[in-house]
Amino acid sequence: MRWQGQKLGDTDSAALPGLENRAGILRTVTTPEFAGMTFHEVLSKSALNKVPGASQMPFSWTINPYRGCSHACVYCLSPDTRILCADGRQRPLRDLEIGDEIIGTEVQGAYRRYVRTTITAKWDSRKPAYRVGLADGTQLVASGDHRFLTDRGWKHVTDAETGQRPHLTLNNRLMGFGIGVDSISVERTAVKTVADLRVVEIVPLEGEHDLLDITTGTGDFIANGVISHNCFARGTHEYLDLDGGADFDSQIVVKVNVAEILEKELRRGSWQHELVALGTNTDPYQRAEGRYKLMPSIIEALAASGTPMSILTKGTLIRRDIPQLVKAAQRVHVDIQMSIAMYDDDLQKAIEPGTPTTQARLDTVRALTDAGFRVTVFLMPIMPHMTDSVDAIDTALARIKAAGAVRVIYGVLHLRPGVKPWFMQWLGEFRPDLLSSYRGLYPGMSAEAPKPYRQWLSKRVRPLIRMHRLDGYDEIEVEPASGRGFGRMPVRPIRVAASAPAQPMLF
Repeated sequence: MRWQGQKLGDTDSAALPGLENRAGILRTVTTPEFAGMTFHEVLSKSALNKVPGASQMPFSWTINPYRGCSHACVYCLSPDTRILCADGRQRPLRDLEIGDEIIGTEVQGAYRRYVRTTITAKWDSRKPAYRVGLADGTQLVASGDHRFLTDRGWKHVTDAETGQRPHLTLNNRLMGFGIGVDSISVERTAVKTVADLRVVEIVPLEGEHDLLDITTGTGDFIANGVISHNCFARGTHEYLDLDGGADFDSQIVVKVNVAEILEKELRRGSWQHELVALGTNTDPYQRAEGRYKLMPSIIEALAASGTPMSILTKGTLIRRDIPQLVKAAQRVHVDIQMSIAMYDDDLQKAIEPGTPTTQARLDTVRALTDAGFRVTVFLMPIMPHMTDSVDAIDTALARIKAAGAVRVIYGVLHLRPGVKPWFMQWLGEFRPDLLSSYRGLYPGMSAEAPKPYRQWLSKRVRPLIRMHRLDGYDEIEVEPASGRGFGRMPVRPIRVAASAPAQPMLF
């Protein structure tokens, strides 16, 4: 096991964006049993998260012990931006493809050096942009979310609307060599800025612009002669820049003191013992829970305070906590939902890599049912032309019923702006024959399938749900492969009988 210790208060320019200042960070950990993953252990200031009043969610409070399950990205640079390739030539971003070798950087010892890397993903979008001008004449057109390496660390082009993120000013100087040459050989050399790369202007451009972004093995690339970061963001993860690709798989932020903070918050006289939902943003039973074991203390704190809870997960690790959940249900209402979208093994492995198999999740439903819980299964997202046939839906419902679930909630595929490029990239690799159909169903920036399709799907699914006696409620929508979100579903917590026996556990 390798532990990378950190001192509180230090600043680390090579840290995960948003975590450069170590105040509140305990340590960053990598271990052999979680190969390729990094855990950022942090001290959280709060545990209970208030749901915005404008939200349609049927609950007011959530708890998210982990961060790192985002599925979105932002798209950052003009297609004309010249990218330094491994052969020393600079090519327009629009001409590059997944698999091309380009130049990125990485910190080696005391120096940041130029190294060869590969493009692993590429997306496009249309959004507002800014022109960043440098003293040597270099110009960059990028979104406000994009980040460049400066002499004072990574900085976004502009501040966030809510403030509190590093951003460019006219006092900054970018790192790199500028745009003065067409071909350059820098591989393995240290980053040394000799051109005058002082920022002299940051100008918002009128209207919206076509922009592109790429992901690379090093997490950065050379754009118009300056070092540019892969730029990803979503609402709750924007400051940390956690994306739906490599960061989702490898960068997990762990709130190690969440139970302790929760206990304090639940003791406040103002706490009204409202329903608390877990699994609405990040899965509380993701792989990291097997290491950190945060959920048992959270369950105990909620139950001891008389606070009802609802848990949504696609993780089979919840079986570990069945005895404790049974005890909690003797004191408060406990509602449990399992997300199971794919019933074709090959499809499930392709779109949900690293998650438990469908059968393992159905077995978990059975274990929870045998323990006395009335489990709801989220059959979502239903994917057009892949899982929306009568046979596919009927098979899924039959297996769900056999596992003991009492209710099914279904939802058609919903492609949020940040999710859409990731999904379309996956579709192009796994089912290229469906790309044109999906572009027709989800044209441009459309996130929802058209109303006629949703009505058609409703007429197909609802009778089958009734036939299998898994009567659901209104359709809701959820982003692909996330299994998260309660939408308009009425949450009905249930109480498990005190005599409900806990089943023998394998782990």
